[in-house]
Amino acid sequence: MPSQAAASVGEIAAHPVPDRHGRSLFDHDTELHRLLALYLPADLLAHMRPHFERLGALAGGRLDELAHIADQNPPTLTLRTRTGIDDPQVHKHPAYVEMERLALSEFGLAAMSHRDETLGWQGRMPPLVKYVLTYLFVQAEFGLCCPVSMTDSLARTLKKFGSPELVERFMPRFQSLDFDTLAQGAMFMTEQAAGSDIAATETRAHQDGEGQWRLTGDKWFCSNPDADFAMVLARVDGGAPGLKGVSLFLLPRRLEDGSANRYRILRLKDKLGTRSMASGEIRLEGALAYLVGEQGRGFVQMADMVNNSRLSNGVRAAGLMRRAVAEAEYIAHERRAFGQRLEDMPLMQRQLDKLRLPAEQARSMVFQTAQALARSDGGDAGAYPLLRILTPLIKFRACRDARKVTGDAMEVRGGCGYIEEWSDPRLLRDAHLGSIWEGTSNIVALDVLRAVKREGSLPVLQAHFSALVDDAPLAPAFAAALREALERAARLTLLAAEDGGDRLARQAASALYHVVSAIAMAWEGARGGSAQRVGWAQSVLLHRVLPRDPLAAPQVPADWQAA
Repeated sequence: MPSQAAASVGEIAAHPVPDRHGRSLFDHDTELHRLLALYLPADLLAHMRPHFERLGALAGGRLDELAHIADQNPPTLTLRTRTGIDDPQVHKHPAYVEMERLALSEFGLAAMSHRDETLGWQGRMPPLVKYVLTYLFVQAEFGLCCPVSMTDSLARTLKKFGSPELVERFMPRFQSLDFDTLAQGAMFMTEQAAGSDIAATETRAHQDGEGQWRLTGDKWFCSNPDADFAMVLARVDGGAPGLKGVSLFLLPRRLEDGSANRYRILRLKDKLGTRSMASGEIRLEGALAYLVGEQGRGFVQMADMVNNSRLSNGVRAAGLMRRAVAEAEYIAHERRAFGQRLEDMPLMQRQLDKLRLPAEQARSMVFQTAQALARSDGGDAGAYPLLRILTPLIKFRACRDARKVTGDAMEVRGGCGYIEEWSDPRLLRDAHLGSIWEGTSNIVALDVLRAVKREGSLPVLQAHFSALVDDAPLAPAFAAALREALERAARLTLLAAEDGGDRLARQAASALYHVVSAIAMAWEGARGGSAQRVGWAQSVLLHRVLPRDPLAAPQVPADWQAA
C-alpha cells in the first residue's frame, strides 16, 4: 500500500493546475545549449556549464522564491534617526539582500568583466558569459539586475575615462567579490526638466576653496539611490551652454572619514514594476565629487555607460521573454482541456509560435551583440561600428516586444496568470521598464540613425550579416530572400537618416532588427543543427518583413525549404 507521502506526491503530479516552480531554467532550455556550443569555446563552455546549471536551478527555485518575497516587500526609507539626526537610510528586505549576495558576490555578475579570475576561470571572461548568466538570473529577478548593470557600467566608464589616480583608488572595490566590501554603482542623470534632453541639465558643479568639486541640485529619478558610488552629470559654473557645459563626476556615498556625503534621499518612488529595487529622488547639497575625464565632455563619456546599460536592458528583456514563453509552453504541455493537451490544439500551437519568435529573435541578438562587444573591447576597430548600431537595435525592439510577449503569455495560464502568487504579473510589470529607462523608444530609434550618420555603422552591419548568410548552408531561394531584405532595410534606414527623415526612425530600426535577427537565427540553425531555428528565421522574414495579404493564410515558400 503506498505511503501517505507518496500519495501526496501523486496528487500534486496529477493536479490540473500546472506549476513549473522547481524546474531548472537551464537544463530544459535545449536551444540555449545549442547556441552556447556554437558561440563559446569548448573549454570555456565545459568550465562554465556547472555554473550555468547551478544558476538555472536557483532561478527556477530558491531565487524565484526570493524574487517574489522581495517584490511583495519593497524597500522603505527612513529620513532621520530616533534622536533627530538627518540620516536617510534605505531598508531592503532580507530576501533582496540575499539576491544581492548571489548576484554580486557568488556569481560576480557586476565584477567579472573587470577581474582576471572569476568562477575559477583564469583570464577575463568574455561578455557573453556575463550576459548568459544575467539572462538566467533575470528570468527570476529583474529589479536587482538594474543595479548589477549600473555597477558594471560605472566601473567600465571609470576605467575608460577616469584619471589613473581615481582608477587606482576606487576600482578595487568594483573588482571585489567580498560582499562586505564590494561597491555598488548607480547613475544620477534624470532631472525634472532634463529627461532625455541632457542639455537641459541644471545641477551645478563648482570648486571650493580647496579645489574640490561640489555638486548642488536635484536628481529626479535615481535607481539604487544608496549605492556606494554614482556617476552624475552636472553643469560647471561658468562653462559653455548646452551639452558642452555638462561634465561627468563620480559621487561617493561616504567620505574618507566614514561620514555621509552631503546629499539626501528625499523619497522613494512607488513604481509599477521593479518593486524589489529602490529608486528615489536625490538632493545634492554641496556634495563632494570627483571629475571624471575631460571637463565639458560629460555627455559623451556618460553615453558609454548608458550604451552598456542599454545592452543590458536588451539582455534582460530577452530573459523576461524566455521565462514567459517557457511558462506558457509548460502550461500548454501539462494542462488538459476538452480531452486533449493544450499544446495539441492548432490555435494554441499558433499562439505559442507567436510568443517564441520575438523571444528567440532577442536571444540571437544577445549573442550577436555580446560577440561584437568582445571584438570591440579586444581592439578590433571594425567591431565598434557594429556594436554601436546593434546596441540600440536590441534595446529598441526587444524591450518593446517583451511588453507584448509577457502579456500574451499570461493569457496562456488563464485566470491564475492574473494572480500575484504567480510569476506572470511580475514579469509583465517589469517588462514595461525596458522601453523607458536609458532612453525611450523614440530616443533609441533615433540613436540607431545617429550610429549610421556618425559612426558609419550601416555598411559594417550589412557586411557582417551578409557574411553570415554566405556562411550558412541555406536553400538558395531563402538565402536570396534574406539578402534582398537586408538591402531593402538598409535603403529604408538611409532614407530615415536623411534630413527630415526622423519620422521613419522607428520603422527603419524595426526593419533592421527583424532582418538581421532572422539572418542570425538562420545562421545559428544551419550551423548548429537546429531545423527549428531555421524555421523561426523563415517565419520572422515572412511575418515581420515581407509584404503579405492579411486576408490570406501565410505559407512559407516551397523553394525556401530545399538546401
